[in-house]
Amino acid sequence: MVPILETKGLTITFGGHTAVSDVHFQMPPHHFKSIIGPNGAGKTTFFNLLSGQLKPSAGTIHYKGKDITRLSPTERARLGIGRSFQLTNVFPNLTVLENVRLAVQAQAGIRYNMFSHFRKFNRLEERAYELLQTVLLNGKAEALAKNLAHGEKRKLEIAMLLALQSEVLLLDEPTAGMSLEEVPAILEVIHKIKQQGNKTIILIEHKMDMVLDLSDSIMVLFNGKFLADGPVADIMQSEIVQSAYLGGLYDDAS
Repeated sequence: MVPILETKGLTITFGGHTAVSDVHFQMPPHHFKSIIGPNGAGKTTFFNLLSGQLKPSAGTIHYKGKDITRLSPTERARLGIGRSFQLTNVFPNLTVLENVRLAVQAQAGIRYNMFSHFRKFNRLEERAYELLQTVLLNGKAEALAKNLAHGEKRKLEIAMLLALQSEVLLLDEPTAGMSLEEVPAILEVIHKIKQQGNKTIILIEHKMDMVLDLSDSIMVLFNGKFLADGPVADIMQSEIVQSAYLGGLYDDAS
């Protein structure tokens, strides 16, 4: 099976510091993989390379066999790679429905026409409502995005990614900043997306119970380097992974 997303020798250096070092990575289609590692392991930097926010110092990135290493984030999004951030990225003064409808409209390639009321495009709005149901926000359609709770904004951001028909979803700590009460709802949303079976999902998350619940496999980064990748049970039982988290490898690296 050809991986939907692949890196070969992916490396990025800032000054004298190598944040991601020679990472070889393969992502099967319609698979759920979590990336874990201690703070400073290079996880978000790796995501920034995959999504195009950063350009590598060496190595290549391939999407469906095509080299996308030099493509911009916008070009990658058009191909089907969607990225959520640790901080929410929505239009605060628009309603929840308008946020998602605009994303649906952008994907459909329909430009704004000041002489046409948006309700003319009923199918766009119907699709937006469908996506709000997927992320459990259908009861908040008319609320302004700025008035949503933090967890609700994260769900809205995921709905906007789905509206863009992203085949690969890069979810960077979707529960960051959430209260404990908000976490189950975002977990349910991600479960629903996974169960649909038509998305490839890569998750960065520190909450290990969430990682264990959702993942088909886990990749571990340590000091910017690939440490391990495999089925959940194998990774959790790995002595080298346990050593990384318990601090043994820090002693070796110092």
